Amino acid sequence: MRAVLIIAAFLLLFTSSIGAKAAEADPYQERMKLYKKVETITQIPWYYLAAVDQYERNVRLSRRDLPKPESLIGIYFRPEQWAGLTNPNPSEENPAIIQFFNGVGVDGDGDGNASLKNDEDVLYSFAHYLLSYGVDEDNIKIGLWDYYHRDRTVGSIVSYAKIYRHFGRLNLDSNVFPVPLRSNHSYRSTWGDARGWGGRRIHEGTDIFAGYGVPVRATGYGIVEMKGWNKFGGWRIGIRDINNTYHYFAHLSGFAKDLQVGQIVKPGMVIGGVGSSGYGPPGTSGKFPPHLHYGMYKDNGITEWSFDPYPYLAKWKRIERMNVRKK
Repeated sequence: MRAVLIIAAFLLLFTSSIGAKAAEADPYQERMKLYKKVETITQIPWYYLAAVDQYERNVRLSRRDLPKPESLIGIYFRPEQWAGLTNPNPSEENPAIIQFFNGVGVDGDGDGNASLKNDEDVLYSFAHYLLSYGVDEDNIKIGLWDYYHRDRTVGSIVSYAKIYRHFGRLNLDSNVFPVPLRSNHSYRSTWGDARGWGGRRIHEGTDIFAGYGVPVRATGYGIVEMKGWNKFGGWRIGIRDINNTYHYFAHLSGFAKDLQVGQIVKPGMVIGGVGSSGYGPPGTSGKFPPHLHYGMYKDNGITEWSFDPYPYLAKWKRIERMNVRKK
């Protein structure tokens, strides 16, 4: 009898564990379901809804004056914006009253309430706003500019939309080291070091020393925002990822064939080669040993700043090594 009870307890524990795991929803899948549902209702392409949601989530994670995202959808409306600026009740959830006070809140799931705590209501409300401009890209861009009043924000959201549309999925967070792991290279944390050429300034990146021409790779999913010459960085490339981080590759020996501004890249894609260009007019090279200057910048919707890429480089290298060993 005791053995039977032990087995029964084990089976109960086992089935409970399986049920708990099944109940753990994949946030990417859940978001995609909402994007596709709202797309069906409004005809606003899902990838634009995903791009706005991702941009807002990025901004909230990098700002102290905004609450951190705790829900599935990261879009943020201030209570007074949701309920209406002149509404005496900023917690109003009655759609008719919200509309009367020109609030943006709309009932998205049909339960009769327009709640800031309801992900579907929040996503549908932003889609409803865009719908007043139109469902084509040009009109969506106009709606985004009227909402954010910032060209860089509109550009970032449009870029995210292109990336999501290209890959057809949301889980685009993997990264790799900027140069092949098997290449002969070395690096250390040089962010913040003093620089004198071109005026007193700090070093906004990490230098990865490697042989001339060693392939330089895109570190993540993103879109090429900049390609060309700079007297400090020489031949350089700028790529923005879906986390609103700008990745800067400088002192290149050249660019990958056919690489263009606006091109979508993925982790490991070769974008150029290690070189020693810069510190002079176009074509200047050889004033220092060949190396890749790799910088990372974060945009919080107001300004953009440099931060130390070294911890990320070390993490990406460690993870890539582990993945190689698994294969």
